[in-house]
Amino acid sequence: MAVKITDICIACGSCIDECPVQAIVDDDDNPTGEGIYYVYSDKCVECVGHNDAPACASACPTDGCIVWSDAGSTKREDIGADLRDGTTPVM
Repeated sequence: MAVKITDICIACGSCIDECPVQAIVDDDDNPTGEGIYYVYSDKCVECVGHNDAPACASACPTDGCIVWSDAGSTKREDIGADLRDGTTPVM
């Protein structure tokens, strides 16, 4: 599982600054071509080993902008230390 940024994103940059594994890119680097920020689900570790909760969601000023995707089967509590550096896909 990973976080996902919805189209109500105001592009403030708060989430990018808080991501400990650089899983979030701005709209210029969104691989889908959409004009919103993007979370690489294979890099997102939901801040396991870094914070008590996903830091991007805590930093985001827009309610409902950051949600949890259901694309993968990995749950936050299942992400082990070997997957916490953001270089290993968790899906």
